[in-house]
Amino acid sequence: MRILDRYIARHIVMGIMLVMGLLLSLFTVFSFMDELSRVGSGNYETSGAVLYVLLLIPGLIYQLFPITALLGCTIGLGVLASNSELTTMRAAGISLNRIVWSTMKVGLVLVVLTLILGESIAPVSEQYARTFRSVAISDKLAVRGKSQLWARDNNSFVNVREILPGERLGGIFIYEQGSDHQVSRIVHAQSAAFQKNQWVLENVVSSDLTSKQVTYHRQKKLIWDTKLSPDLLSVVTLHPATMSIHGLYQYINYLNKNGLDAATYEYAMWGKIVAPFVTGIMVFLAIPFVFGPLRSVGVGHRVLVGALVGIGFYLANQMFSYVGIVYNFNPVMSAILPAAFAFFIAYWMLRRVN
Repeated sequence: MRILDRYIARHIVMGIMLVMGLLLSLFTVFSFMDELSRVGSGNYETSGAVLYVLLLIPGLIYQLFPITALLGCTIGLGVLASNSELTTMRAAGISLNRIVWSTMKVGLVLVVLTLILGESIAPVSEQYARTFRSVAISDKLAVRGKSQLWARDNNSFVNVREILPGERLGGIFIYEQGSDHQVSRIVHAQSAAFQKNQWVLENVVSSDLTSKQVTYHRQKKLIWDTKLSPDLLSVVTLHPATMSIHGLYQYINYLNKNGLDAATYEYAMWGKIVAPFVTGIMVFLAIPFVFGPLRSVGVGHRVLVGALVGIGFYLANQMFSYVGIVYNFNPVMSAILPAAFAFFIAYWMLRRVN
């Protein structure tokens, strides 16, 4: 039976690699063409655009895994069906359940790969890509930590401790240099909000430093004259799509402790938890297509139906997420329902075949 497992797995993997290669080529070309419009800004050159697009590939693979698993499995099993090999297997006494198990072994491997990619490789790669591009375009960022930002703004050095949702900042320190390149003024603000195209510092303490004394000033609000826009500062904003499950969990706790809305991140976290299983479900869904209503049609027809089903599932999944956020549905149910529906449809179709 190991020979059977390897034989089926080889055809499925070849189908998945073919689909993934075609889709990656398409998306990377489009991404590179989009990046060409930014080439020439600051120090951002063509080689930088190429590197940026290459760094996005792990994230693209992660996003494409479900539909790739569906199409690749459909193609792999479809080739076996077209060559009457599946029929021969059945005639030799191999049950449909055994063929399903051989197929789902590949699905389990894909589930593990999706989890590894989404938890470790893709978040780091995408975050580095965003940072690299922002640094090259703006030529302002100097050093970036995990949860804070350092930037140079004319003759000042800026340290932002917290990048918050809704174009808000927390823990801002501004160190201004004098003509002798020594720190002449330190401004500390508890928070800042972007209002009417300008940053407004809140609860500000200013310290003027001279060789003889230090003078303190307190202000409730202060207009911050800076070229650091929200787009530039967003380089370290924690975007849900580029975070791991563990990172999302920690950030949700942080937002809840500070009384901030964490709904978007909760939906993203549960979506990432369910994502690996969705890949496995897409493999499972491809099986009844081959043994059921599509067993007598060509591979092209199977690919078309698989693509339509995959796109339909993707749209339904996105719709559930957006509707859940708008109407405050349970994030767990919003993430699970589309995947559960696809699983039961596949199970029902497989039962009819069997």
